[in-house]
Parts: sequence; structure tokens; C-alpha cells
Amino acid sequence: MDEGMLSQKEAEFLREALPHRNQLYGYAQRMTQNAEDAEDLIQETYLKAYKFWDHYETGTNIRAWMFRILRNSLINEYRKKSHQPETVNYEAGRDKYSHDESVEPRDPKPDPFSHLLGDEVENAIASLPHDFRTVAILCDIEGFSYRDIAKFTQCPIGTVRSRLHRARRLLHQSLREYARS
Repeated sequence: MDEGMLSQKEAEFLREALPHRNQLYGYAQRMTQNAEDAEDLIQETYLKAYKFWDHYETGTNIRAWMFRILRNSLINEYRKKSHQPETVNYEAGRDKYSHDESVEPRDPKPDPFSHLLGDEVENAIASLPHDFRTVAILCDIEGFSYRDIAKFTQCPIGTVRSRLHRARRLLHQSLREYARS
């Protein structure tokens, strides 16, 4: 899109926020364990970021600001889902249990990050408690500093260090046998 046609706010937002989309998606994918949910979360994050762009202080850490929006959106979505009754999709159930062999199974949407970590490592990360998984992904995969993670998670640096230590210890325990083989 031609930057001449964009407002100053739009051009600044695209220039500052858009380069972080892949990192945000990687985090969202690992936290939701679902590509479609991750895409929805990214879309919601960018909508909120654009809506509140006037509150962003130019020159501060845009990546940490975007991750905080994503995290808050993830928490809000979790809370909303935990208060909704479980729904059943009868069409999907009928398709699942039909014995019509003329219907070919659909290939699932490929995970763009599946080649980065082995299944055992992905499963070990996914099995971590939410708070531990968050700091482990942000530090060890996304490369955030302890200070940025503390801002992002809104907890003291000491808590970040403690959670990261415990997350790494849990990963070590669950991957010990895998490492031996």
C-alpha cells in the first residue's frame, strides 16, 4: 500500500508494529496450541494496538508493548471461554462417525513452526503450567530480557527468574530420557 495514501498514524503504526508479527505469532501459537486461535489472537492484538496507538510512547519498546497487549488478550479470551458452557458441534460429530469411505480425509493445516522443535520438546513446553510456559517461551525462544518479561507479565524480576528456573527444571526432568536417547 502506498504510504502517501495512509494517514500519519497508519504509516507509523505499520512501520513500528508490523515487523513484530512473526514473533507475536510464534508466541501465540505456542500458548494457544492452535494455528487458527493464534491467528485470531494476532488479529485482535493488532486491532487493539492500532486502537490505542495514541497511548504508545514513540521510542519505547514496541515489541514489549505488543506482547503485553497479546498477553492481556489471551488472558481475557481464556477467562471468557472458562465462563462459557461447553458446546457440541453435531455436524462435526456426524462427519467423524460416518462410515462413508468415498469421503477423503482432509489434511490438517500444517504448523509453520513444527520444524523448529521436536515433538518431545513441544509437548514438554506445552505441559508446563501457564506462568512457567510464558516466561520460558519469552526468554528462551523469543529472547526477551528479564526486565522486559517482568514488564510484560507485570511481576517482579525475581519472580521471572524463579519461574524461569522452575520451568527449566521441569523441562529438564521431562526431557531427561529424550536427551539420553
